[in-house]
Amino acid sequence: MLTFAAPVGSVDLAVTSAVLAAAVLHAAWNALAHAIRDQLVGFALIGSAVTVCAAGIVVAFPAPLRASWPFLAASVLLHVAYNLLLMRCYRLGEFSQVFPVARGTSPLLVALGAAVFAGEGLPAIRLVGVLVVSLGLVTLLFAGGIPTRASRPALAAAVLTGMVIATYTTVDGLGVRHAGSVGGYTGWLFLLQGPALPVAALVTRRGTLWREARPHLLVGLLGGALSLAAYALVLWAQTRGALAQVAALRETSVIIGAAIGVFVFGERFGRWRIAATIVVATGAVLVNL
Repeated sequence: MLTFAAPVGSVDLAVTSAVLAAAVLHAAWNALAHAIRDQLVGFALIGSAVTVCAAGIVVAFPAPLRASWPFLAASVLLHVAYNLLLMRCYRLGEFSQVFPVARGTSPLLVALGAAVFAGEGLPAIRLVGVLVVSLGLVTLLFAGGIPTRASRPALAAAVLTGMVIATYTTVDGLGVRHAGSVGGYTGWLFLLQGPALPVAALVTRRGTLWREARPHLLVGLLGGALSLAAYALVLWAQTRGALAQVAALRETSVIIGAAIGVFVFGERFGRWRIAATIVVATGAVLVNL
């Protein structure tokens, strides 16, 4: 078993600020991805932007140390699976429901993974905070009432997406700590996983891809840049704080996501979502005590 103990004290202001900024960027790029109706085109554009930006990062920063490459390889595969599952979520469900469910299943699983693989134990009050965040996020599952048979495929995809998120979060938290270079780890991670969906789109759409992608070019490329920036901030934060604390703070992005769902996509925001938002905010405070 690999163990790598990180500080489990209160998350300092710089780390908290970085993770909350990442949460905003994360909700924003997911909203941009959801806004492009043709999900394959949208994620192909996002992947293209990520690849180009990552190439520049790889040139600018030292390569990650050899010890981090097994984690990096595993994370590349997990991120490709995550993007495929996220595409399915956005094809099947409303943004303000599948996004919170996908993110809400992650923090508690990260806490368990960090305890087993990174030797990170959380004080009781912070573990309660992680549990409260997870409870608040999963409460959003029932924001629109009991899920119907028609909504179950989208929710199943969202839960599976959350499990993949928790896995790659733990893998990357360990990997970046072995890398010796946050920039190098970030650059190689996105350079290796970024081309997967653009290549898939080129193969399946062939002569029609440019015509289909052109109306969404700016939105898709902006989404890719925001995606990389958001995760780079998270990777840096994981070298400075405990994985479970960082994961719980990051998933406050669902508050922003819920607001985007209402004000941008015209989705409902009832009492359940208001209550869940308050619970998430309370949990985030407990995580930082």
